Amino acid sequence: MGRTSTRVRWRAAAAALLAAGIVVGPVAAPAVAEDTIRQQQWHLDAMHASEMWKITKGQGITVAVIDGGFNLEHPDLAGQFLPGKDFSGSPGGVGSYGDGHGTGIASLIAGTGRGMGGAGAQGLAPGVKILPLKINNGSVGSLVSSDFLGQIGEAITYAVDQGARVINISQGMNAVIPLSEEVAKINSVIAAARAKGVLVISSVGNEAEKGNPVEYPGALPGVVGVGASDQAGTVTAESEHGPQVTLVAPGMDMIAACTSPTGYCKSHGTSDSAALVSASAALVWSVHPEWTSNQVLRVIINTAGKPKDGSNRTDDAGYGAARPRIALTSPGDPGPSDVSPVPISEAAPTAAPSGATTLPPSSVPSPVESPTDAAVGVAPTQPKGEVVSRSSSALPIVAAVVAGLALVAGVVFILVRRRRSAVQPEAQVPPVPVQHPMPPVPSSYQPPAPPGDNPYVK
Repeated sequence: MGRTSTRVRWRAAAAALLAAGIVVGPVAAPAVAEDTIRQQQWHLDAMHASEMWKITKGQGITVAVIDGGFNLEHPDLAGQFLPGKDFSGSPGGVGSYGDGHGTGIASLIAGTGRGMGGAGAQGLAPGVKILPLKINNGSVGSLVSSDFLGQIGEAITYAVDQGARVINISQGMNAVIPLSEEVAKINSVIAAARAKGVLVISSVGNEAEKGNPVEYPGALPGVVGVGASDQAGTVTAESEHGPQVTLVAPGMDMIAACTSPTGYCKSHGTSDSAALVSASAALVWSVHPEWTSNQVLRVIINTAGKPKDGSNRTDDAGYGAARPRIALTSPGDPGPSDVSPVPISEAAPTAAPSGATTLPPSSVPSPVESPTDAAVGVAPTQPKGEVVSRSSSALPIVAAVVAGLALVAGVVFILVRRRRSAVQPEAQVPPVPVQHPMPPVPSSYQPPAPPGDNPYVK
């Protein structure tokens, strides 16, 4: 299908505003012929998953995934889902889907690798349980932005009530005018989740080369915003930057379960990165169930691979690259239980950052000295052959920021964009015609400096 665009008019009883909504998520593609699916998952080797799994696989922790539906029958995810709930209002239930985005995110978090005769895709925390929460993300049928925001809020509240400790929202949108009653409501919902000790983690967006618009919910107060890095530890060209970035994690050439004919996709984007930070938090919490969300996040920040310039944080890499292995083996002092490790301002960014800005001084203690992560094994072979595609969800929404801001009269138009990416089928699967090759990164683009000496390679 390539990229499609539709306009949706939001009619609200009281007010509205003008905004443009764009998807924030990875783009996908299945794996290759010569290597097994697991062998192509470079991020697991780079993050020392096998070493971490000797300590924990995340057992005892529930991660809620808010997305556009899930393949509950995928062999790599069978037994990983708790009974979920459908907030989308569309037919089919939580086990129906318009694209493979939600399945891929669940796989990156909790895939078991049981597919492909035990050589399938594994998640970073295969011991956790996924609470699947379906929303209308625009992948099927029409979407009214106010309904979408309401569904996100309802899903967060439900996840908290069901005992989820981590809520992953690999979805997003950007706004022109940050004034909305609906956004004020979701800010209140997120604040309530934080008050109950739940971490809400979201992607920051993939539009850095297209004006770097501020994306929500990743930029909302109280949300942990996650950017993407590649195998060299460099922040990717598409990963958005600004004070909303808290951490980065692998988000390039990712292999995960999906809904393509082969069952596996290759993807890129900050949606994937958010999933890995959610899994990282689950791993740490599994070992330290008595810690609060503030302490879990603080340890992940303190043990992150720091920005190369030596600063505590940058707008490209946030506080650095998440390294759960170090967080598990050398966590250091988790700090106070009731103090957030990052400043939670009353308002999130309201415009696309045009240059380097820095968050106000935070309460994060000095970084813990820890060894640099080293890659284990060989980097995955470049996929060859035919490709199929898995889409990332395009999320139209009105966005904004501060609770209590007044409504603005007017009419709202949302531009929904769906992004497709390259996917490669498995060797034993009949070739599938090429549909949507992954767009090349412009040669003129100079990516931001990596977060320190490559946090994944010695």
